[in-house]
Amino acid sequence: MSFFIKKLTVIGVGLIGGSLARALRAQDLVGEVVGVNRSRAAMEKAVQLQVIDRGSSDLADAVRDASLVVVATPVRSIAPMVQHMAPFLAPNAVVTDVGSVKQSVVQACEAILLKQNPGATGASLRFVGGHPIAGREHVGVEHAFATLFEGSRTILTPTPHTASDALELVRLVWEAAGSHVETMAADYHDQVLAATSHLPHLMAYNVVNTLSDLEEHMRAEVFRYAAGGFRDFTRIASSDPSMWRDICLENRSAILAILARFRDDLDRLAAQIDTGNGDALYGIFARSKSTRDRILADNKRSRGTE
Repeated sequence: MSFFIKKLTVIGVGLIGGSLARALRAQDLVGEVVGVNRSRAAMEKAVQLQVIDRGSSDLADAVRDASLVVVATPVRSIAPMVQHMAPFLAPNAVVTDVGSVKQSVVQACEAILLKQNPGATGASLRFVGGHPIAGREHVGVEHAFATLFEGSRTILTPTPHTASDALELVRLVWEAAGSHVETMAADYHDQVLAATSHLPHLMAYNVVNTLSDLEEHMRAEVFRYAAGGFRDFTRIASSDPSMWRDICLENRSAILAILARFRDDLDRLAAQIDTGNGDALYGIFARSKSTRDRILADNKRSRGTE
């Protein structure tokens, strides 16, 4: 890879930020790695695990002279972090994030940097919205590993204000981590992710909540006999609650639209069960199976893993 990051600052040293640092370290593509985290214990753990070289609770110190700053915090804290760090960034520093919501984050961060640099014109802003579509239900730097992003997709959401060299650096970074990089408009990203990621997570959380609200004797039996299908479907309900609270609040329009569509489909399914329409039920299930099988096959072909 034709880049080297002299100083990388990771704000929010958890699974995603920590795994990216590990991936770049493994290929000697980064010099000093500085971590920022609200938890001193988490920063000490990150140093102990050699994910970062040092931790800092001083954001100004952490980003000073950094070549690349990766903001890997919950989405509602990304813009405040950029607001705080903006006066201390080096002129050529590139800032990117890993949030699952892009439109509100990109708009807010660009507004902050434009205010910080009132003379900026054209494609000169060095913020690149990013979203690596990878992860696990367990969070924390102790779960970070260098190959997390191998075979994954990362979406970047540049705007007409985005500096081309900043976009290129962020693209190279994610490709070095093993991810296939695509670009997309931020608003379209939010619609796509509402359907493919946000809706399934909300479904998993709600299934567990529904079963948890059953009468006590029934609830005990339900969870006692929960089999592999239940565990597989609800695995993502172990994801970080604060992260998903923020995603719902920041992407509410797209999420509400896909929830309304899902609710209509669920009502139609209930109607077929209620009327005993076996042919209609078979048609729904067969179509779903066919669609899922085709999508998985297409994804394997596109990644060259078939």
